[in-house]
Amino acid sequence: MPRFSFTQLRCQWRQYRLRRRSRRQLLSLDDRLLEDIGITPAQAKKEAHRGFWQHISHKRGPHEER
Repeated sequence: MPRFSFTQLRCQWRQYRLRRRSRRQLLSLDDRLLEDIGITPAQAKKEAHRGFWQHISHKRGPHEER
């Protein structure tokens, strides 16, 4: 018996597409909008260039500034 189902695979693929689209949209935001959501342009660029398979990390490291 397979360890996954096609329904799970389809749901995972949908999550990948949403993550990719969201990260690409970060690149189109201006500095004022980025400030409104609480991130710097450098953080937005870093997040936008992550792979679509990588989860968003909500934890802030000691070297990351707000």
